[in-house]
Amino acid sequence: MRSTRCSPRTRRATLPDPLPSGAGEDAHFRALERLYAAAPINRLFESILEIPARGVARIRFTIDERHFHAGGAAHGTSYFKMLDDAAFYAANSLVTDRFLLTTAFNLHFTRPLRAGPVVAEGRWISGQRRVFVADARLIDATGEEAARGTGTFMKSRIALAGLSGYGSR
Repeated sequence: MRSTRCSPRTRRATLPDPLPSGAGEDAHFRALERLYAAAPINRLFESILEIPARGVARIRFTIDERHFHAGGAAHGTSYFKMLDDAAFYAANSLVTDRFLLTTAFNLHFTRPLRAGPVVAEGRWISGQRRVFVADARLIDATGEEAARGTGTFMKSRIALAGLSGYGSR
């Protein structure tokens, strides 16, 4: 097992051992990115998922007036969706056979999101078998953190290989 930095803080976590040689870790990451792009919900939230490494996910999206509440800033649904997705895909990047499900998510708003580009950064924290914990943060166009969240994700009975989008190229 390897040690890796798991958050901007000083905590450290140990990543599970890499996939066996030839198992296609990069192929798994690209398949998860395709799965994300194929999800019907993402027709409402134009966004791009990138999985650059095991336990790390990044979602780039743009907030515009369609996402605003009556007060002129992004509604909490935008915060939750992107934080949950970034944390989820960071965790699911470590699991090659099953789709994970969110079992809990804790969200902290730190500043309003206005119109402009936003990045959701997700990072695996712990868990290696059935339950995984990952956190995520939203970074606005000025480079400031707008929200942070931590989620718990559990392996489901849903095989990744059977999901539309995961296996297609």
